[in-house]
Amino acid sequence: MPLRIVHSKQNARLKELRRALANPGRDGQGLAGIEGPNLIEEALRAGLAVDCVFVAEGAERLLDSLALPQEAEILLMPRDLLDSVLATETPQPVAALIKPPTWTWADLVDRGPESAPLIVVLAGIQDPGNLGTMLRSAEAFGASGILSLPGTVSAWNPKAVRASAGSVFRVPLFCMTAEDSFRRLHEAGVKIWTTAVVGAEAAERVNLAGPVALLIGNEGNGVAAELAARADGAITIPCPGPVESLNAAVAASVLLYEASRQRTGSEASTSHPSRKNKDAARMGHPDPVAGGRR
Repeated sequence: MPLRIVHSKQNARLKELRRALANPGRDGQGLAGIEGPNLIEEALRAGLAVDCVFVAEGAERLLDSLALPQEAEILLMPRDLLDSVLATETPQPVAALIKPPTWTWADLVDRGPESAPLIVVLAGIQDPGNLGTMLRSAEAFGASGILSLPGTVSAWNPKAVRASAGSVFRVPLFCMTAEDSFRRLHEAGVKIWTTAVVGAEAAERVNLAGPVALLIGNEGNGVAAELAARADGAITIPCPGPVESLNAAVAASVLLYEASRQRTGSEASTSHPSRKNKDAARMGHPDPVAGGRR
């Protein structure tokens, strides 16, 4: 594949990468920026379209191990020029613009007779590292996907993408209002459990093997009262140690593990869409809800 040499900060594609990294959309519309060969490789493995690759001079060898499509545009530039655009403190010498995956509502709730939906609902999560960790835990413990309510940081924030270790490419994620989320979950027969510190049932005593959604609140304030009041029940993680509460990502991960533990091992290991090789088939089939993109 031919390389095009770039020396100007005013290059249109370079500006596009800068915007994608600095102001990622919450709904996955448009192109997303990612950094580093590992994430590019994960995006390719997930069947995502790589629109443009940016590589620093002297690092061209990093492209050798990437199965880039022939139509991908490749821009070669001085290292300091690429560094000026990237978001990390220690930038890697390669980045890319990719097309986020397209999901349908069925990916979230219609898992077939062998496995009930397990969904994480994020209400006001502001730390991108926490969101990325929850994406990774959601995939690890076989969750159906994630619903992101208003006030939650974009899953395409560079820090969230890195923390997800590629799970953002594979875990279905929708950005929806609380009203739409609660309505559609209840229509699908999904029971919504809000998280709480006091006045809630211990996780191991709650049936999480059926269709459930776990409502995870803001890092500092938890789930807003008006949202908690609309849930079907409240769940907590008993902590014998002298702490008031757990980090949001830790709490979500523990609850996902408990839900996975209550389900059969075969379901936990085979039911996730990313293990059914559906990614490539989904490309180009938008969902009518929230633009159909993560």
